[in-house]
Amino acid sequence: MSGTFWSLVPAIVAIALALITKEVYSSLFIGILIGGVFYAVDAASGFSGFFTHVFSDGMISQLSDSWNVGILVFLVVLGTMVALMNKAGGSAAFGEWAGKHIKTKVGAQCATIFLGILIFIDDYFNCLTVGSVMKPVTEKYGVSREKLAYLIDATAAPICIIAPISSWAAAVAGFVSEGENGLALFCKAIPFNFYAFFTIIMMFAMVVMRFEYGTMARYENALDSSVAGKDIYSDFADVAKNPHGKEDNSVSAKGKVIDLVLPIILLIVFCVLGMIYTGGFFASGEDKANFVDAFANSDASVGLVLGSFAALVITVILFVARRVLSFKDCMGCIPDGFKAMVPAILILTLAWTLKAMTDSLGAAEYVAGLVDGSAAALKSFLPSIIFIIAAFLAFATGTSWGTFGILIPICIAVFPEAGDPLRIISISACMAGAVCGDHISPISDTTIMASAGAQCNHVNHVSTQLPYALSAAAVSFLTYVVAGFSQRLGILASGIISWVVGVILLCAFLLFMKKRVSVKRG
Repeated sequence: MSGTFWSLVPAIVAIALALITKEVYSSLFIGILIGGVFYAVDAASGFSGFFTHVFSDGMISQLSDSWNVGILVFLVVLGTMVALMNKAGGSAAFGEWAGKHIKTKVGAQCATIFLGILIFIDDYFNCLTVGSVMKPVTEKYGVSREKLAYLIDATAAPICIIAPISSWAAAVAGFVSEGENGLALFCKAIPFNFYAFFTIIMMFAMVVMRFEYGTMARYENALDSSVAGKDIYSDFADVAKNPHGKEDNSVSAKGKVIDLVLPIILLIVFCVLGMIYTGGFFASGEDKANFVDAFANSDASVGLVLGSFAALVITVILFVARRVLSFKDCMGCIPDGFKAMVPAILILTLAWTLKAMTDSLGAAEYVAGLVDGSAAALKSFLPSIIFIIAAFLAFATGTSWGTFGILIPICIAVFPEAGDPLRIISISACMAGAVCGDHISPISDTTIMASAGAQCNHVNHVSTQLPYALSAAAVSFLTYVVAGFSQRLGILASGIISWVVGVILLCAFLLFMKKRVSVKRG
């Protein structure tokens, strides 16, 4: 079973069960068990080998991995920061301020998108920060949790993958062969990252055009019709009773907007400082790196922990000094923040374990072999083929970065000449496809974080986001076909032609869907 299609079966079963049963914990665990059985059969290790592989080689190994531990600590600290901002009254004060300046549902959604674009440092940080800040505002204007989760998710990875200063840029640069400037190659590929750009354009267009389609329309229309909390949408019952969201009676009455804004600014500043610190920016002598190299060589997991912890300490000091909260209240927010992150931590743990199962079965090598063996013969179609394969691999494994590590070296090997337009377009297609697969995968870290940030049922988020993500993916696939054939005219001409065709296709699709929705309503 190792190195064959069977290696993808555990992930496929887990995803299918999650979508069918709408219960993610048991679905992921069943996928893990299937992976363990397949591995035990291949290794002929019997029952003891099955248990050892699932729990020792899988779950315990993943939870003891330094990168994963860093992400979990970052989540707990970030959850504590959110609890502090809520307890201090900063979120409530921002809600009141937003109520005076944001007057419409369209304005609330646009503000969410703009905030997501501004927080481009890291997708985890983006998801949880945007969710905690904008949830009270979007609820006030009747934006469903599912729509908020989509807006968060669609401005997380798609923004990070086109931002040269982000943890994603550092990751991609790290997968490029030695002797090349990985960050420079990343920057050259940005204009051809069609999925990321089309997703952002599509978000803005649909908000301004005021229509939804697919499963998302069901939840948005439920709120518009004031039938939330009934059979259609039981999860939103508390919002139906209190449109401004539930308020804790112990929230400080001294809270101001600055008590929300300042902690977020501190998080951004210190997370950037933490990342460049791990990259050697503050080192001395020959070990000192410039800002760009430090960011490219940073350890995002450690940097985010250092930055978030520094921001947490300073926030506590400021709140206590201004007597917004007592020190005891601040410390009480630590377990509250941990409790809020327990569902996300549990899903992440199970998703990482499932990935360990598919890795041990050689799923990555199987997909890489498909690319290397069949796609290389179809050079003009290669960008579109790589886009599909990267999307499928990221969807099945739930990781964009793992997909980068597998496919980017293959793209460089297939097109070794630095000046070859197909090389840049193919690497862009790899990054775009990985983000697409990550975007629609129920076991993706970023998808899980978006659900946690919006406090939305995870399976609801996946099912409502799927039609939108697939629409942007279809337009991107056709655009990569155009880019593959037009690259003979040069990289600049190919970019212009591809963008014109892609934007026309996207606009035509959105106009068609809006007309179809209008006719259906009529």
